[in-house]
Amino acid sequence: MPPVIEAPLSTPLSADAACVPLRVNYVAASPAELLAASGTLAVLGFGTASASADDPRWLQLPLQPLGPAVSEVWQVAAVVGHGREGMIRYAVGGGWLFGAIELDEAAQGGLERAAEAAYRALAAFVAARAERHVLRIWNYFGAINRGAGDDERYKRFCAGRARGMDAGFDAGYPAATALGVQRAPDRLQVYWLAAAVAGTRVENPRQLSAWRYPRSYGPTPPSFARGMRLPGAAGLAISGTAAIVGHASQAADDLDAQLAETFANLDALLTAAGVDGGFDARSPLKVYLRDPAQAARVSGFLAARLPSAVPRLLLAGDICRAELAVEIDGWRFMPD
Repeated sequence: MPPVIEAPLSTPLSADAACVPLRVNYVAASPAELLAASGTLAVLGFGTASASADDPRWLQLPLQPLGPAVSEVWQVAAVVGHGREGMIRYAVGGGWLFGAIELDEAAQGGLERAAEAAYRALAAFVAARAERHVLRIWNYFGAINRGAGDDERYKRFCAGRARGMDAGFDAGYPAATALGVQRAPDRLQVYWLAAAVAGTRVENPRQLSAWRYPRSYGPTPPSFARGMRLPGAAGLAISGTAAIVGHASQAADDLDAQLAETFANLDALLTAAGVDGGFDARSPLKVYLRDPAQAARVSGFLAARLPSAVPRLLLAGDICRAELAVEIDGWRFMPD
């Protein structure tokens, strides 16, 4: 097994001129086994019963699995180093970087200030690294739909995120997901994938770019790209995708119709990214479902819509719009 080394930010690990292959899989194994495997860049656990591990590459997310318990594993064909710098845990290898921040909302003065602090730290951290190109970000926090009008927590999060970004993403926004965990609000979790080589942002022709949303969606529009072509021919990182056409939610009371619109958006994004062939065994997808009681119905839809080889993970989570019941994100990797 390649050595695992601790690396302080003051002496950043050098990145390769080109990124080595990256793969993401859902695996039923202990965190210890997965972290000990060669080339492990990150391991994500799900649910409140998920095991813990004292390793910067491990992140537990309080999203309850609606099916078998698995972990999401990021692996690269390279030696991986990891460490901590202030509030950030990170791992680097083969031109890729995994980073994560967890902040107590109350200690930061609320969600908006926590989002600002997290994104300021993120931007400063990657600016000092060879792996400075942020490709994909995930954001998880509780009670995402609580509050009326501009006081809705998702809108407050967007405002804080935008201030924290400042000029950090002047070259363009990364792909992203913002999802509500189904528990009392207490902490904000942000994690990301960055690389030494820039990716290519992809927008969906069926949807208005999120940063161009009208004022009705809040004082600060969401700031993310619909997808990101990974460096080289590695594949596509897919942002959180739901039943939105233009900027309007579709089929508010019809789960099946929402799923159909969501897949129409996913298909359009793949086409816009120049990725042929739909989804396959190299396309792990996460499906976030507001009502866990509908898990069997969603699983049936996915079984009819996707090849059986497509890895899929159903998780209980609240979508950023209260009228939406389901959201999907994931990856579409290309053959090595």
